[in-house]
Amino acid sequence: MTEGELYDPKGLIKDAFAIEGIAPPECRSIFLDWALGVPPGRDVRQDVRHLIAHYAPLAPANHPMLDTLRAALPDATPPRRRGGRSGRQ
Repeated sequence: MTEGELYDPKGLIKDAFAIEGIAPPECRSIFLDWALGVPPGRDVRQDVRHLIAHYAPLAPANHPMLDTLRAALPDATPPRRRGGRSGRQ
């Protein structure tokens, strides 16, 4: 089993790289489908790092799926409370 198959068992990410002329919105949709299929308890960002390491040498540097995968790496900031009574005072 290759690294791509290990972290992308359904082949969604692989298929995204094979689609000619794929656009960023389609890549984001495919990524979301992939992320929803990641088993609970897995480190999604670590899996994304493995996918980038696997597919980056095989795809053009400006491929939108690589951009989508890279966008998934930074830590998300915790949401701030907005609105409601405490937000008005």
